[in-house]
Amino acid sequence: MVQNVVFAMVSEGELYLRACEQTEVYFVKRASQPLLYNKRGRTIELNYYRVDEGLWSDREKLVQLSMDALFSARREKSRQRAQQRLKDLPNLTHSLEMMLWEVGIADVRTLHAFGAKRSWIKLRGVKKGLGVQVLLALAGAICGIHEAALPAATRQELVEWGHHYEKRQRR
Repeated sequence: MVQNVVFAMVSEGELYLRACEQTEVYFVKRASQPLLYNKRGRTIELNYYRVDEGLWSDREKLVQLSMDALFSARREKSRQRAQQRLKDLPNLTHSLEMMLWEVGIADVRTLHAFGAKRSWIKLRGVKKGLGVQVLLALAGAICGIHEAALPAATRQELVEWGHHYEKRQRR
């Protein structure tokens, strides 16, 4: 694992590289052994291939295939992150996701760009009754934590700011 990206696995003392477009051709051509995993009595073939003696002896090819596997795994992780739905973030329900879509915040990147305060203000534009709890939920979602786990100082600042904003809007 490099920077939280898995591109290889070790099983029973054997190294397996993650298959990708570049590595799969090599592994299939050589009839390399896939990594098998038993789950609830069923054997599952994972998308990893065993590094055999021939590949161990060709250091240059091993490094090339390893780098290909790493870069492919990084691309895949980035793609998955980009496709993450808002409701997959902590604190965000399906209904809150729908409200965010309604105000033009349709993805995680946009939520991060707007920030908790601006997003909350946009939401209050369509639903006036949204309380400070939603502001805390948005801040937690952006940080990747449950709103209750927000640092006390951050939480207090948001609550005070939210109440001040609500008072100004009532005038």
